[in-house]
Amino acid sequence: MSKISDNPEPLILAIETATRAGSVALARGREILWSASGDASASHSTNLIDMVEKGLQSTGTKLSEVDLFAAAVGPGSFTGVRIGLATIKSFAVCAGKRCAGVSTLAAIAHAAGASEHTVSLLPAGRGELFAQLFLVRDGQARELDAAAHLAPKAILERYGEMSDLIWAGDGAHQHAAALHEWAKARRLSFKERTSDSSSQAPPGWSLAPATDQLAISIAALALDVYQSGNTVSPGELQAVYVRASDAEINEQCQHKK
Repeated sequence: MSKISDNPEPLILAIETATRAGSVALARGREILWSASGDASASHSTNLIDMVEKGLQSTGTKLSEVDLFAAAVGPGSFTGVRIGLATIKSFAVCAGKRCAGVSTLAAIAHAAGASEHTVSLLPAGRGELFAQLFLVRDGQARELDAAAHLAPKAILERYGEMSDLIWAGDGAHQHAAALHEWAKARRLSFKERTSDSSSQAPPGWSLAPATDQLAISIAALALDVYQSGNTVSPGELQAVYVRASDAEINEQCQHKK
């Protein structure tokens, strides 16, 4: 456990590379100073450093002035998560500062706004999804179950009996039609939310607006980690993949033959 700095408003550099586009944000406490999304058609390795440099220049900030380095630790793209963690660890080592790892699924739930029940969904490849249920209140996202790697049908079986839900994330948007049909079969309303994320979710099921700047939520959740004294050293920051990589799965299959 780390000691909290005397500065009540830490400067936070947050990056999210678990999704296709990814994003970067700079925050002073709860205030977002700068944020930008990446290019979904390009590798994070080609533009992440440029995005960080742009953010530092735009805010007149030096890397050495950053108090906390935060990153999405997964689940999500295996390559993306590794690139993000390697980058944030390098920055933290150079600056001699601490790190905060934030679940990608928690950031998705946070970005969707206040809710008693929010299911975060991310594509996991091969038609499957990463899923987790959260309670979002007072700017915090609390886990209500463990992150899982599931087929779409299994997700509906897991959460389908709940009458009030926000569905959030790229996976939810990919499967919006199936969610709508399931809600219709259970005579539940299904709405696409268009209001700002600070408003309370309507009764029934709703689909949270898509966001391409999850780094903003990474920064907000990392601030909670910082204030609670639970930051880690760069070496302690670890990825949370939830499932094995394709290479690991293939290796396991070869061993079974």
